[in-house]
Amino acid sequence: MAKKLFIKTHGCQMNVYDSARMADVLAPLGYARTETPDDADMVIINTCHIREKAAEKVFSELGHWRIRKHAAQARGGDVTIAVAGCVAQAEGKELVNRAPFVDLVVGSQAYHQLPELLARAERARVKGTGGRGILATDFPPDSKFDHLPDEISVAPGPVGYLAVQEGCDKFCTFCVVPYTRGAEYSRPAAAILREADRLVATGVQEIALLGQNVNAWHGEGPDGKSWSLGRLLRVLNDRFAKTHPHLRWRYTTSHPREMDDELIAAHADVAGLMPFLHLPIQAGSDSVLKAMNRGHRAEDYLRVVEKLRVARPDIALSGDFITGFPGESDADFEQTLKIVREARFAAGYSFKYSNRPGTPGSLMGRQVPDAVSSERLHALQALLQDLSGDFNRACEGRELDVLFQKPGRQSGQLIGYSQYMQAIYVADPMLKIGDRLPVTITGGYANSLAGEIVRREAA
Repeated sequence: MAKKLFIKTHGCQMNVYDSARMADVLAPLGYARTETPDDADMVIINTCHIREKAAEKVFSELGHWRIRKHAAQARGGDVTIAVAGCVAQAEGKELVNRAPFVDLVVGSQAYHQLPELLARAERARVKGTGGRGILATDFPPDSKFDHLPDEISVAPGPVGYLAVQEGCDKFCTFCVVPYTRGAEYSRPAAAILREADRLVATGVQEIALLGQNVNAWHGEGPDGKSWSLGRLLRVLNDRFAKTHPHLRWRYTTSHPREMDDELIAAHADVAGLMPFLHLPIQAGSDSVLKAMNRGHRAEDYLRVVEKLRVARPDIALSGDFITGFPGESDADFEQTLKIVREARFAAGYSFKYSNRPGTPGSLMGRQVPDAVSSERLHALQALLQDLSGDFNRACEGRELDVLFQKPGRQSGQLIGYSQYMQAIYVADPMLKIGDRLPVTITGGYANSLAGEIVRREAA
């Protein structure tokens, strides 16, 4: 009988990818993924360490699973509990000490070892030597991607995620990624092409190339030379141009320093590349950017934006922003508002500075009071919402390409995403998840749009 595997995924799209690959790794052992935790034989909590108090939230969630585990044991069974991802990588020893009922603590580079780790846990149970969880958080000398199975155990749905790059060498002073994901690693192009083939075979209509610093990808090509992301996108698009001419491509998350001319040109030349780019800047003040160790100035960012808009005039941009970074003055924050207006972001993700232990930012003086950070965040979010609303309202009356991916809040309503990554709500009894249809936009709002399916009369 198949064993039930429940995975709770927190955080970024890379974690979504990792969760799917963990399911693939465990499928040969008889584990079938389920969307409900009821009667699960194994639970994996795939964690994110970006935000403040991330570890404490994991411990709080584990309290719920401890009750379930004890209840199962009282019935003569058990539930295997694993904590994976970035909190596991950063806080592994603390997890083992504070939550000894957790069976496995698996770092972001070790989940390909899950079968071996499960076998070790089972041997400990049989011998009666179980106790504290098994810890696997070392960075192995070889890449986990070399050990992942070729098979995709569960079709991903309309959108497929494909990790091409992992880790980061930038060491922004606010960020934990270099410590939880390790050094930058670029997968070889041949492995990426094979995985793309498998995804397309499942029926996906959009593929998102993923990486913590995705446009730093410089993988080895089949010709033995180093390829850029721009070249990879061209090859991928050409590979499926005849068999799947309408396949959509996008990539995330990018760094401004890695937006080279070849990648920018791809936005003009690659037919399937969506006219959307998430390009974090974090702040608009050069002094704050320097303190963040971003390695670029505000004018460098705007120069990239200008080049992108020359290459693809209708491109929509989104960004990440932090308010209240140590030392940020009122004048610095005004520079952030200024660059948001100049870049005309269609969407944005903004947060108060989160003091992450172990990062250089946590040791800086001149910490900004929380009340000031909150006030600045409110002002920034109001501006971003205005710009998002302007962009969405400008789409009213237009016909957009929409891929429907999940149910909406209302009965009979589905949510799809346009080529600009806007959420679009449509109520239509004929719609189903996976449909990709032209939609006429009937209403544009700050965070979403409403639309109607375009009905074309037969010739």
